[in-house]
Amino acid sequence: MITQEQIPTVLDHPVYDTDGNKIGDARHVFLDDATGQPEWVSVKTGLFGTSESFVPIRDASIVEDHLEVPYPKDTVKDAPNVDVDAGGHLSEDEEHRLYEHYGIDWDAAWQQANQPGEGGWAHTDTSETTDMPRSADTGVSGDDAVTRSEERMHVGTERREAGRARLRKYVVTEEVQQTVPVRREEVRVEREPITDENRDAALSGPDISEAEHEVTLHEERPVTETETVPVERVRMTTEEQTDEETVRGQVRKEEIDTEGADEDRRDR
Repeated sequence: MITQEQIPTVLDHPVYDTDGNKIGDARHVFLDDATGQPEWVSVKTGLFGTSESFVPIRDASIVEDHLEVPYPKDTVKDAPNVDVDAGGHLSEDEEHRLYEHYGIDWDAAWQQANQPGEGGWAHTDTSETTDMPRSADTGVSGDDAVTRSEERMHVGTERREAGRARLRKYVVTEEVQQTVPVRREEVRVEREPITDENRDAALSGPDISEAEHEVTLHEERPVTETETVPVERVRMTTEEQTDEETVRGQVRKEEIDTEGADEDRRDR
């Protein structure tokens, strides 16, 4: 059991479960109105400590520099949300919900608290018998001051996968046009007169006859062939770009008010 003297050691210190998992940091300790003994501790949980869960502190213990509670981390994080009133109290309905969540029998706990002798932790000499826990954020002190607290929002970033890109190549066929010169042979008839030099060749055959002579013609035609050659190398790289984003959240803060005080005297 955590005593009143140990409350300053608990506040703002880590809270672990029995398996050694860190749940969060202790933010507030709530005392039982009837006994003044620590009853609940609120633990800041979540990615940036923006959530706050209530845990019974009666069976907790201080181990080295942290508080150890006999409840699994997931059980604490799934505890019902509790809205503490301006006086720093838990309502009876809220405490019932917390008791039910942690598997604590409300009636059995009350009967045990009122047992005779030291086993009945609810015995008190005070005239107030209400059993609603009250906040003990300021520790145990004899002055009339209270500590005003507020939540601060801490914003950070986390790296996650936003998408994927891949480099893929595929084959396309396109038309290519190119002009090249081509040659061909054509028939041309050449006539030459009979001279003394060619007379013998001209009279070598019969005087009158029929004759035929064939000439083979040639031409060039375009011929194509392809070859594969490397033209460039392509790769993908990444670069970081920084953008500005605005985040919004809700934070709670405590306000200080007075009741029954003389306004004129307070303003002096």
